[in-house]
Amino acid sequence: MSTTQTAKAKPDGNPFLDSLSKLFVRVGVLPFFLAAALIVFSLLSSKFMTGQNIINVARQSVYLVLVSLGQMLVLISGGFDLSVGTAIALTSVVSAMAMVSFAAFLPDMIWLAILLGILCGFGAALLIGLVNGVGIAYFKVSPFMMTLGVSSVGGGLALFLTGGVPVSDLPFEFADLFGFGRIMGMPVPVLIALVCILAMWLFMAHTRLGTRVYAVGGNIKAAHLSAIPTRRTLLMAYVICAALASLAGLLLTARVESGEANLGGTIALESIAACVIAGVSLSGGIGRVQNVVLGAFFIVLVQNGMNLAQISSYMQMVLLGVLLILAVIFDQIRYRLIMAGK
Repeated sequence: MSTTQTAKAKPDGNPFLDSLSKLFVRVGVLPFFLAAALIVFSLLSSKFMTGQNIINVARQSVYLVLVSLGQMLVLISGGFDLSVGTAIALTSVVSAMAMVSFAAFLPDMIWLAILLGILCGFGAALLIGLVNGVGIAYFKVSPFMMTLGVSSVGGGLALFLTGGVPVSDLPFEFADLFGFGRIMGMPVPVLIALVCILAMWLFMAHTRLGTRVYAVGGNIKAAHLSAIPTRRTLLMAYVICAALASLAGLLLTARVESGEANLGGTIALESIAACVIAGVSLSGGIGRVQNVVLGAFFIVLVQNGMNLAQISSYMQMVLLGVLLILAVIFDQIRYRLIMAGK
């Protein structure tokens, strides 16, 4: 008597849920958060989805986009940078003080005074990035402790230099061009951000150094065994991060027309949130430039929506913190799904 085996076919999963799962693994939680924000804030305010408001959000997001690009680079390398706000503040204070001083000595060469002031601001921020990079790459200090300590030192120095008083009387031409200027109808800060986005995309996707950053963040021991200069790669990541934060600091200084030690106070949290929401893994080795740009835009869009909905600034801090916590949780879930799929 012969017996036959009847195989039970495994029931097919829900195609819609499968598609959502694949989208989540590929790009992270950002599309879901963005859709929810558009729906919620459109219901709360009729002004939210207007063309003028979206343009204003794009302009306001320039500074966070620049800082988030640098933060992305550090996160992909396996660390993070809590001192980006201090780099902005120190750049603002040093560049403003230098411009005022040089303008007094060179009244007929104002653009030279502006250039020298910009270089001084960049130099101060690059020193922050260099100290971070050396401490983390060569002395194996935890990125959390290193960047937190540097943030405290730099913030205290900025307050010491100014006494807590904004540096005023900057050259008019500086704010007129970098704060409010336009080229072919496009705001200068937006043009600068677009150039930086393109440069960072080319750097990460089409250069050897960009590939090394991914390799170091993915597995630093394997990268070292593959003859990748891991220390120099980490150092470069923190220096570039500080340079991009410094650029944001210069543009913010031009916007407010003064050097202020309190600029960039919450931008470290916001830039990390933008990156994590955009799918940059806190474990390193994963992240895309275009997603980070959209993530920074999303953070500013949420802040704009909360302002239009007349949510208090204190509650906005609470909601932003909750958003970051959720993004980190979803990042861990996504990382496990990626590892399970390998």
